[in-house]
Amino acid sequence: QVQLVESGGGSVQAGGSLRLSCSASDSIFSFNAMGWHRQAPGKTREFVASSTRTGTTAYADSVKGRFTISRDTAKKSASLQMNGLKPEDTAVYYCISQTTSDSYWGQGTQVAVFT
Repeated sequence: QVQLVESGGGSVQAGGSLRLSCSASDSIFSFNAMGWHRQAPGKTREFVASSTRTGTTAYADSVKGRFTISRDTAKKSASLQMNGLKPEDTAVYYCISQTTSDSYWGQGTQVAVFT
């Protein structure tokens, strides 16, 4: 059972930056993809960004140009650099890793953006 632990959340003023990290308990080399989703209060969980083992990245339209996902196989981690944060980015952010047959979620980290 792979365990994922997120860190780096917090409160920041609009326009500011945060960097989220996701540490995995096992090697991430076998993960087909790692990514981030988020869930705002009263809303369903939504895709934010992903990175495949081959380096292909994808982003939700709402974060393109502001967020950057990266993964470090040696450190068994993935990160999400968030710049130009907006109040609508406020949510709990979840790390997800996917293999061919399974998906694993972290416990989430809160991000709050205030004006």
